[in-house]
Amino acid sequence: MLSLEQVLQLAEIVPERFRALIMLATFGSLRFGEATALRRADVNQDGSVIRVRATYVERSDGTIELGPPKSRAGMRTIGLPPFAAEVVREHLKTRVGEPSDSLLFTGSTGGPLRRSGFNRAAKWPEAVATIGVPNLHFHDLRHTGNTIAASTPGTSTRDLMNRMGHDSMRAALIYQHATRDADRRIAEGMEQQIRRATTGEASAIARSLHEPSQRAGRETGRDAAGPEL
Repeated sequence: MLSLEQVLQLAEIVPERFRALIMLATFGSLRFGEATALRRADVNQDGSVIRVRATYVERSDGTIELGPPKSRAGMRTIGLPPFAAEVVREHLKTRVGEPSDSLLFTGSTGGPLRRSGFNRAAKWPEAVATIGVPNLHFHDLRHTGNTIAASTPGTSTRDLMNRMGHDSMRAALIYQHATRDADRRIAEGMEQQIRRATTGEASAIARSLHEPSQRAGRETGRDAAGPEL
C-alpha cells in the first residue's frame, strides 16, 4: 500500500510515456494486462472515463495473447479523478495514434507492451527503491487504488466490486474490512494522544475552565452538572 505522495512521486520518476500507466493502474484499479490492452476507442475525449473490454496475457512460453478480462465483471467502465484524467488526456494527445484501435501503450517495436519490457524501460527496480519501497510490484498499484476506493465514504461493496472487476464479494469485503481496521487504529491512536494531552498542564487548564461552572452552581444552590445547566 503506497501513500498518494509515493504514487505521484513514482509517476514523476518513470519515463513520461509511462506516467498515464501509473495513473490508470492506481486510480483506475487496472491490472497490467488490462491497462496495456486499452485502445484510443476505450477512453473518452477528456480522459475521465475508460472502458475495459480486453486484457493481454503473457504465457510461460513467451507468447502474448489478447482475450477477455479474467471474469465477466472484468468488462467494466471506470471513472478517473480529474488529476489522473488530465495525465491520460495529455498521453492521448502526445503518445497515441489517431486511429481508434491504436494502443495506449506499446513496446519498443510498436507491439503490445510486455511486463519485462516495461520493467526494463521504466527502470522499475531503481524507481521503486527511490520512493522507499524496493520490493514493490506493479500489481501493488492496483492494490493501493482498491484500498483508496474502499476507504472513500459512501462506497458500497457492490460499488467496489464493479470498480475492481470482481464477480465475488470476497475481495471487496477484504478491502472494506482492512480500511475499517485502519480507521479503528487511527481512532485508538487519537485516544492515546488525547489521554496524553489531558495530563499535567492540559488537565489543569481543563479544571480551570470547569471551575466557573462549579462556582455558578454553588451560588445558585444547584448542581452545575444537573439538568438545569
